[in-house]
Amino acid sequence: MSHDSPCLTCGACCSSFRVSFYWAEADDSPGGTIPAGLTNSLPPSRRCMKGTDTYAPRCIALQGTIGEGVSCSIYAHRPSPCHEVQEGDDQCQRARAKHGLPPLPS
Repeated sequence: MSHDSPCLTCGACCSSFRVSFYWAEADDSPGGTIPAGLTNSLPPSRRCMKGTDTYAPRCIALQGTIGEGVSCSIYAHRPSPCHEVQEGDDQCQRARAKHGLPPLPS
């Protein structure tokens, strides 16, 4: 991510959706990297990031203030759904709108 990326001030995607993934991505499984202590189980074979399985989601790994300046405390080890959201894609734009942030140019 470049240093001028709007993602560094946004954080809307991290506080709009449930971040669920296959359980083996967690570090209590061989080869997993996501800190298991930051996840909740979703039986039978999934987990989600704590804080994202609520009415008003906010990922436990998100640090900072949405729309002002944010970072991910586990960015290098974030789960697969976090890799899928791309700057300016539909999911990004919906999250920004939910938080009252202007759309990014397409």
